[in-house]
Parts: sequence; structure tokens; C-alpha cells
Amino acid sequence: MREFGYERAIDVSGAVALLGADPDARVLGGGTNLVDLMKTGVERPGLLVDVRELPLDRIEVTDDGGLRIGATVTNSDLAVDPEVRRRYPALAEAVLAGASGQLRNMATVGGNLLQRTRCGYFADLSKPCNKREPGSGCPAVGGEHHNHAILGASEHCVAVHPSDMGVALAAFDAVISYETAEGTGELPLADFYLAVGSTPHLETALPSGALITGITLPPAPVAAHSRYRKVRERASYAFAIGSIAAALDVQDGVVREVRLAFGAVASRPWRARAAEQALTGGPATAEAFAAAADAELAAAEALPDNGYKVTLMRNLVVALLTELTEEAGR
Repeated sequence: MREFGYERAIDVSGAVALLGADPDARVLGGGTNLVDLMKTGVERPGLLVDVRELPLDRIEVTDDGGLRIGATVTNSDLAVDPEVRRRYPALAEAVLAGASGQLRNMATVGGNLLQRTRCGYFADLSKPCNKREPGSGCPAVGGEHHNHAILGASEHCVAVHPSDMGVALAAFDAVISYETAEGTGELPLADFYLAVGSTPHLETALPSGALITGITLPPAPVAAHSRYRKVRERASYAFAIGSIAAALDVQDGVVREVRLAFGAVASRPWRARAAEQALTGGPATAEAFAAAADAELAAAEALPDNGYKVTLMRNLVVALLTELTEEAGR
């Protein structure tokens, strides 16, 4: 194993200083993804900066009625927080759908945002991978790709983002806060993940040496009536082959507001804005839900073995929005 340094940060400024001083430094939260990648040789940090002791482990209601979630809050604590469950139930459901209880106890919110793809070619150093080695190729395009992207991909990479939590955050317009040596900054989640294009190795817009300090969820009354659904190849711990976070406000059979985000279909959590636009102001019917899904999935570019995801996501949209509509009528 390659030798690496280890430092435990005691405050945010100290962590930022350590990250800024070493371009090979990596943040260590729960280590549930980073340590695995170090074992396989995909990640080779020169320094680990342990941030678990930083005072970033609180969940607070903001003055305007949103939520502020610290970067070192564990997934388990996020999922059971009363305000999260009341204001953004789809977020709690998404976190509980991910990983196992033991992993959720270790994994942090900040680390969840930065987790890498689970594409088998990315994790196998004997295979080329543009995300791991730019310019080496993407063998998934012509190889094993049944769980790869149908939206927003390119010939350079068809891997999907693995987060469940990120899908719900995308639906609710989350904003990522960070700190660098130059000061603090914010990135809407919509801008946080970069499009694949020809540079799949560049995954986020986070500045070099930056430390994620938290996530802010703006107030969204519609989010109180939300759900998360995940389809996987086995009922126990497994990554999604398709998932959806949805929130719906229906009055007198008409959709007043809707939020939709898809998971396991793109390199980042996919906000379904075309579907939202098609639904808003229209009837809350299964036919309308199906048409809205078709509007979003019209941009899908399936590979030979993952075309089933188009049908899967269409069915998920119809099923979950129908369920939310029926709940609203009770």
C-alpha cells in the first residue's frame, strides 16, 4: 500500500489549510467510499484530513423555514431527524433506502455528495476508464452497461451517480456550502455536478482545496407531501437501477406544484424539469403522468442493454405520482 499522511482537523480553518497545502489531500468523513477506493488503488491520497470532529454535525431549521444540514451529520441521524421527516419525508426515505444500517451510521452527508460511481470498469485498474484515466476510453459503452446512464451521458462516459440522498436533494433545490482559504461559497446542487461531456474525470464544480460545510434546503411546502421510491436488483442493500423523488400538490384534481428527480439514470441526480413543466397546471391523472414522463425521457439515449430503464422510469413516475394524488384526496 502507498504510504499516506493522516491529520485530524479540530476546526474548519485548520482543515481548509491542510487541504489547500497538499493537492493530494482528501477529506475523510466516514470513509465508506474513500477507503474502499484506496484499497483497490483507485484513490491514492497523499494525506487524509479527518473532519469527523468538526462542529458541523447539526441539523437546524432556518429562519425562513428551510433546513440547514451540517456536512458531518451521519446518514442515520439525517434519516431520523424529526424536522427532516416532517418537512422533507422523501429525503428521509432516500437515505434509508441507501446502504446498510452500519454504513449509514458511519457515512456523512458531505461524503455522500462526493461519492464516486460504482461502475465496475472504474473500480478495476486492469481496465481503461476515462473517469479514472482521461483519454483511456470507456469500455462500458460496448461492454457491461445494463445499469448505466440513459440521460446526459456521452461517448466518453456512461457511468451513473450512485447516491440516493442526492436525488431527493435535487428535487428540493439544495444548496451546497463550502469554505476555501479565500473564504466561503455556495453552489446550487443543480450546478454542483458537472456534465460529462469530454471530461468525465471532472465531476464537481467544487473549487480546489474546498471543504463542504453543509447543505441548505430552501423552504418548500410541497416537500411535506413527498416520497422516494427505489428499484434495485435485490431487496437488501444494493444500488438503484432506477429511483425517483417526487413531491406533489394537487387541488381539485389539478397539479398546482410538482417536484421530480430521477436517480441511477445519469452521471448526476437528474432533475426532471420537462416533466414538471408538462404537469404543472394540468390534470392529476395517470395519463398526464405518463405523458410527462415521456416528455422527460424523450432525450434518453439507451445502450443495447439498458433500454429497459426508459420503461422503468416511466412506470415509476406514474405509480408514485398516482400514490401521492390518492393520498392528497384522503
